[in-house]
Amino acid sequence: MNVDEQIVHSMFPLEQHTYTKTGGTADVFVKPKHIDDLQTIVHYAKNHQIPLTILGNGSNVLVRDKGLRGIVVALEYFDQIHVDGASITAGSGAKIIDVSRTALEYHLTGLEFACGIPGSVGGALVMNAGAYGGETSTVLKKATVLSHEGELITLGEDDFHFGYRKSVFTEKDYIILEAVFELKPGSYEEIKESMDTFTALRESKQPLEYPSCGSVFKRPTGYFAGKLIQDSGLQGTRIGGAEISTKHAGFIVNVDGASSSDYLQLIRHAQQTVLEKFGVQLETEVKIIGEE
Repeated sequence: MNVDEQIVHSMFPLEQHTYTKTGGTADVFVKPKHIDDLQTIVHYAKNHQIPLTILGNGSNVLVRDKGLRGIVVALEYFDQIHVDGASITAGSGAKIIDVSRTALEYHLTGLEFACGIPGSVGGALVMNAGAYGGETSTVLKKATVLSHEGELITLGEDDFHFGYRKSVFTEKDYIILEAVFELKPGSYEEIKESMDTFTALRESKQPLEYPSCGSVFKRPTGYFAGKLIQDSGLQGTRIGGAEISTKHAGFIVNVDGASSSDYLQLIRHAQQTVLEKFGVQLETEVKIIGEE
């Protein structure tokens, strides 16, 4: 596989790449800088029947302690952001927060909701990330992806199949390369005021002082996951170094060298307790991957 050796790592500890600061090792960890490199990796994995995993910036993922076999690809070098009129084109490895800030800089409205979302552009597309009444689906115009056969494909609005925390990207194994967001001209002061308000709300309600994967559970129909966990008396419950946050019950934080196993046990405990008390089955929003 002819890829720059400086961006290929063997037995890479994924705790260095995940927001939870947990996870086992990747057999091979690669950070390609160009589409050609990525296509080379994809073809190599397919031709040699090697498992291939694409990671965003590790903000909404929990990697099990035994890690990931095969090749793990992080697209952090695919981070370009370009503005053309009211459109912003962003690479999948760019932080959605940075795209939101770029929109503010150019007086473009529509991405204010993303000013506090820690994930990458690719992750935002996959999960139809949203907050404070806004969602990725409302502003995404086009996306360029790579199939696992190495074919470049352009997707339009009719192709995305967006729903709550789901999209065509959760259905198919597309590798997202870049996204085009269609925004509208707006007032810098009004956009900034909204972003400042959302940032203040986030900082006051979320346990940002600890490593975490963000919201652990999807919102059940008719309920809020955090409220159900709080009403179950689970805040402050700890397994190993993982704890259900005392600040926001929808978060599990790494307070003392937690393992992914600690996280998983605490997730199951919260699910079982809420089911017993309220008859509601909590589904995980965080993506759980890796060897059992």
